[in-house]
Amino acid sequence: MISQKAKYALRALIELARAKEGDAQLITDIASHQRIPKKFLEQILLDLKHDGLVYSRRGRNGGYGLLKDPCHITFGQIMRIIDGPMAPLPCLSRMAYRRCEDCHDETICEIRRVFSRAYDQSAKILDSTTLADA
Repeated sequence: MISQKAKYALRALIELARAKEGDAQLITDIASHQRIPKKFLEQILLDLKHDGLVYSRRGRNGGYGLLKDPCHITFGQIMRIIDGPMAPLPCLSRMAYRRCEDCHDETICEIRRVFSRAYDQSAKILDSTTLADA
């Protein structure tokens, strides 16, 4: 399930994607338009800044903006930054693989096989859908 923090991050980045290129958006405007608590949004934008998706600028024309073109930022990328690995089972994670403690053999695990198909499809969609698509 997607976290509230990830939903807010997606909404904030979609708001930034709508801005004219080079125009920084004030955090108060983003929070107001997207109905995101300002303090929470500050934390989210800081995480996204550390991962190279947004920049911040001080001063008269200050605010936040995208560092990359919206067609190069995917929903999957954002969700991994905010929520970490998306895999439903630790044995399916590409970022944080861990063998399931109660599994004797991953190659014959029925649960892994079903969740692997579901995960592959959802990851494919999220990794191919960009902010520009939204």
